[in-house]
Amino acid sequence: MHLSRPVDPLPNDDDEILRALDDAVLPPLLCALAYISGDLSLLSDDVRIDALQLLDPTGGLRPDQIEAGRQLAFEALTRFRDSGARQAPPPTLDELKEMIDYTSGGMSMDEYIPMLNEELAVAGEDLRAPEWERSELAPGTDLTVAVIGAGMSGLAASYRLKQAGVDHVIIEKNDDVGGTWLQNTYPGCRVDVPNHLYSYSFAQTDDWPHHFSTQGTLLGYFQRCADEFGIRERIRFNTEVTSVVFNDGTATWTVQLDTPDGPDTLEVNAVISAVGQLNRPLMPDIEGMDRFCGPSFHSAEWPVGFDVAGKRVAVIGTGASAIQIIPAIAPAADHVSVFQRTPPWLVPTPDYHAEVPEGLRWLFRHVPTYSQWYRYWLFWRMADGLLPTTEVDPGWPEDLESVSAPNEFLRQTLLQYYEDQFGADPDLLAKVLPHYPPSAKRALRDNGIWASTLMRDDVDLIGEPIQCVTATGVRTTDGTDHDVDVIVYGTGFTASRFLTPMKVVGRDGVDLHQWWDGDARAYKGITMPGFPNLFLLYGPNTNIVINGSIIFFSECEVHYVMACLRHVLSSGKRAIDCRPEVHDAYNERIDEANRLRAWGASDVNSWYKSASGRVAQNWPFTLLEYWQQTTDVDPADYELI
Repeated sequence: MHLSRPVDPLPNDDDEILRALDDAVLPPLLCALAYISGDLSLLSDDVRIDALQLLDPTGGLRPDQIEAGRQLAFEALTRFRDSGARQAPPPTLDELKEMIDYTSGGMSMDEYIPMLNEELAVAGEDLRAPEWERSELAPGTDLTVAVIGAGMSGLAASYRLKQAGVDHVIIEKNDDVGGTWLQNTYPGCRVDVPNHLYSYSFAQTDDWPHHFSTQGTLLGYFQRCADEFGIRERIRFNTEVTSVVFNDGTATWTVQLDTPDGPDTLEVNAVISAVGQLNRPLMPDIEGMDRFCGPSFHSAEWPVGFDVAGKRVAVIGTGASAIQIIPAIAPAADHVSVFQRTPPWLVPTPDYHAEVPEGLRWLFRHVPTYSQWYRYWLFWRMADGLLPTTEVDPGWPEDLESVSAPNEFLRQTLLQYYEDQFGADPDLLAKVLPHYPPSAKRALRDNGIWASTLMRDDVDLIGEPIQCVTATGVRTTDGTDHDVDVIVYGTGFTASRFLTPMKVVGRDGVDLHQWWDGDARAYKGITMPGFPNLFLLYGPNTNIVINGSIIFFSECEVHYVMACLRHVLSSGKRAIDCRPEVHDAYNERIDEANRLRAWGASDVNSWYKSASGRVAQNWPFTLLEYWQQTTDVDPADYELI
């Protein structure tokens, strides 16, 4: 099921088509036209993209190639229209491979074809849907599931459970769906993954207003999914899970709830945690925070309707949220004081705040399969191409602010952007320039607004460490008092404290948080030994740094959870439990690989790491490998009970 509406007929007005083509992204458009017409000559060598320039939205096409490509597209569109818009038969696998190879710039794609074909879903099919139903697989067998959280991952889990006919309930602590996109309402809040990619494979829509949509648009999308897929009726809102306890005798889970009407209890066969990693605000440990007399709050708890107009505002932090808030409030505030601990790397993204051009939206509406091919184009450009730049070269000089030659090349590319943006103010450039390897911590998108904001007369960037908060503002270690009216803490989330504040007790009374001892681990980021039929979405080591969309990862995880449930039902047993030796060997491999990535080798402060210094969040391999290892369950990895 897709959210997009049927494609509109092409008009007879050739000029209208030509105007739309001015905004076309050509590589996926030519693939779409080849797909619907069967004419593979449209994938011309004269308009062949450069595999080394996949970060360029045009694929590195020269102006003359772009013009030639537009002419090819125009001729193909008018032929298609004049022939009655009759689509060619679906391509063979070899023909589809040729189209996919075209968008990769000639790189060998054989290994990726199955994953990309599933992600592309060009004919509108849902290739990740469960191929089983509980009533057919295990008639008469009860299977009830509690899903914790109605954010992005929880909605995906519910959709797949519903398709398989599995009885389930979603427990949501808020009063609506959306998770992070419901809770974060601060000024400037938007996604940093292109929206045609930051969306479900099974719920595509071609009407995104921006390339990187704002919070309200994203919330609307997830609300729409919940409504159209019949998920909302399964959700218990304003209800929080306080504990989940496994019952050894019955192989079931007891879920304790805090509801508007008081405590309640559920008994279920399986639990899927979809609470995410970035759902609990992290307040800093700064002396005197309780002494401040004015309003103060975390960025994720921005008060409804709060207006900074005419106020002096302190923003503590320059991470992902802060770097969106500060440009949004600076024009209205009287003054903004920005307290920076570690400057972020900025990734130049000219269209970060831009609307999707009308011509491109027109083409999505009129050209069959174009929106799917465009989404695939974004997927491939953001997939695994940059991952080699994060790999540590053991022989690389330790005194450099990079970890390898490719990482240094990336660093030099980003340094040039900083020179271009901040070069007119050498003092400011010195403050904003990172001194750690690119990808060691989260990089942030920028369209030039960060430099223009920090260069305002009413904005100060303060690099001096904070000593304390006073009744009237913030005091830095140089003794300067920065008096303000409002303090905003843009200090991130308790990312490494997975599943808190829930109490989780598994087999033989083992407490999960005690077992983890501050270092969360899970097999494939999903299952843990001693906790049968407990599944995590966006669990330990499933965060991605530079390759892809977290929605892709969540869909992979949900697919694997469904395979686990199918395995339990088909076996006639009651629960599935990960084998300790499998779990341990897997995590040893993850830890070793993370140590050889920029984020593991660098000692820069980062939410990627737990208190012990272990990288507890990040996935160190390719998207392809995670897709491959979540396609099905290996019975040898588990004990059935």
